[in-house]
Amino acid sequence: MRIHPFEELDWQPTAMGDLTLRRRTDAALGVEIFEVKLGEEFLMSSLFTVAEEQLATLGLAVAVGDRLKVLVGGLGLGYTAIAALRDARVGAMTVIDTMPAVIDWHERGLLPVSGELTSDPRTSLVLDDFFAVMRREPDATDPLYDAILLDVDHSPRHQLDPSHADLYTEAGLSALSRHLKPSGVFALWSDDPPDHEFMAVMALVFAEPAAHVIDFDNPVTGGVSSNTVYVAGT
Repeated sequence: MRIHPFEELDWQPTAMGDLTLRRRTDAALGVEIFEVKLGEEFLMSSLFTVAEEQLATLGLAVAVGDRLKVLVGGLGLGYTAIAALRDARVGAMTVIDTMPAVIDWHERGLLPVSGELTSDPRTSLVLDDFFAVMRREPDATDPLYDAILLDVDHSPRHQLDPSHADLYTEAGLSALSRHLKPSGVFALWSDDPPDHEFMAVMALVFAEPAAHVIDFDNPVTGGVSSNTVYVAGT
């Protein structure tokens, strides 16, 4: 496999390892690719955004009403957030990310969707720990959301940090549900196939959870890859 040279756009240390944003051009594909690594682990690539966009599309398809308030957990390259903004019913969107570098990348306009994302008056980028926010009991000053879209961990079984694991339990999902309106929706991206045990846990908290398999062409392997998007209502 040919290794294409890359340009390092940013590098910053974090509590979970060194975070790197880099850009490369794949001559064979004729595209510019943005990649994020945490330590030696690839987190995301702009070459594969279909499932991240479907996280927003499928989640909001179940949401009811207009002037929707949306919470996105995990900013990343911004494709979930942009897909949410393209739903005209979204009135306000808060995106929480725990890494200052990621928010900084978008505020500096380093990524393809950064300009569209940060110039939209509906967008608020917030530096915080999404998982800690979900554990907290919302008070009178906290908004309740029509939809919570989460794309941080690889899957419910494979977390970036052990502190995230409690969210994927009945207690953790129950705590998250307190931040949703009575007709609210929770949607979750996963890199793994549908997890039937996790679906059973979701069913203890949410109504009619569904697991959508998102297939997409993989130009690296020449085959088809897939992710999972879970969607459930309150």
